[in-house]
Amino acid sequence: MKNAEISKRRDAAISVGVGMQTQIYVERASGSEVWDVEGRRYIDFAAGIAVVNTGHCHPKVMAAVRTQTEAFTHTCHQVLPYENYIRLAERLNEKVPGDFAKKTVFVTTGAEAVENAIKIARAATRRPAIIAFGGAFHGRTFMGMSLTGKVAPYKKNFGAMMPDVYHVPFPIELHGTSTEDTLSGIQKLFKADLDPDRVAAIIVEPVQGEGGFYPAPAELMRALRALCDEYGILMIADEIQTGFARTGNLFAMEGYDVVPDLTTMAKGLAGGLPLAAVTGRAEIMDAAQPGGLGGTYGGNPLGIAAANAVLDVIEEEDLCNRANALGSRLKQRLNEIRSRVPEIVDVRGPGFMIAAEFNTADGSAPNPEMANAIRAEALERGLVLLTCGVYGNVIRFLAPLTIPDEVFAEAMDILEASIDAVKGA
Repeated sequence: MKNAEISKRRDAAISVGVGMQTQIYVERASGSEVWDVEGRRYIDFAAGIAVVNTGHCHPKVMAAVRTQTEAFTHTCHQVLPYENYIRLAERLNEKVPGDFAKKTVFVTTGAEAVENAIKIARAATRRPAIIAFGGAFHGRTFMGMSLTGKVAPYKKNFGAMMPDVYHVPFPIELHGTSTEDTLSGIQKLFKADLDPDRVAAIIVEPVQGEGGFYPAPAELMRALRALCDEYGILMIADEIQTGFARTGNLFAMEGYDVVPDLTTMAKGLAGGLPLAAVTGRAEIMDAAQPGGLGGTYGGNPLGIAAANAVLDVIEEEDLCNRANALGSRLKQRLNEIRSRVPEIVDVRGPGFMIAAEFNTADGSAPNPEMANAIRAEALERGLVLLTCGVYGNVIRFLAPLTIPDEVFAEAMDILEASIDAVKGA
């Protein structure tokens, strides 16, 4: 089979609404490498968009899934429950930031985790309104779209969004928006459009993902926590892309001196199997009545088994420290390249959740053309990269945390050669 042949079949069979960043059809994957149907090898710096933090087909994760498959694959936890679901909840209740009693609910996708966090917040506060941020991404369901702070492609042509969702600017110093601007925006919102006593929750990504890999400033997190405490608002941390060692901590919120009331997670939780969760203060999590939360596939046994193995691997292989080490090396290499490529205007991110932002050479405007050209050049040379950002001018780096040093070094050489090729074009 050839990639081009499969691509033609794809065009005839699959909705164009499912966007594609490559036309590389994978046949097998291992660790930080993938091979396509034509036998060509690629180094994967996407990791399924921060899903396989422990690497493709990690032996311990695969062994756990095989063992579970031989026992049973589905019963629906609400009908016939199983112990490892409870064990994973206990582990997350212990590991999610916050020195208070917690409870957990399992669902299937990140968008579903966000939906349930909003449901729980509304049930606990008896309030309807939610505040989110410009540039945020929280999913493609109607509530997820409504919370997301980017129109195209996520909201375009899908009609009216959910009511009682409000956006304020996210602080990005590079773009001229400070934490003070954000907080002023919230106060203006409270004065002009929204009674704070109607707000159930503020939802924030510790590092904006699709929005451009912008870390939330510590002063913003402290101010949001104080604001929530003042008005009885719940603070929701969307850790769907930041969780499970990606940022150098198991959860990115460990890097702040405040904690949220509710935490959403998915992606890296189950090492490639669909599993998501909401963990939060026990009394808040119990606000929903029995039957109000859950789902037929929520907490599927295979995903639960994989997630318990993922937590073991993160601990046993010290992947939080590994993320910090890899991220430091990547930043150093990018900054060396930046010294002679003025289009790179910023290199940022905690742990191994790193981004490089590209502007025009004079710094006057975003440069999505260059970012995309580098992505395409790298792909031709065997390195899979992703772009992101409201302007599409950011390259994000999300390799598995288990990537061997020699493969990482090879990827760095490909990256530099790709930037030089585009710069010299």
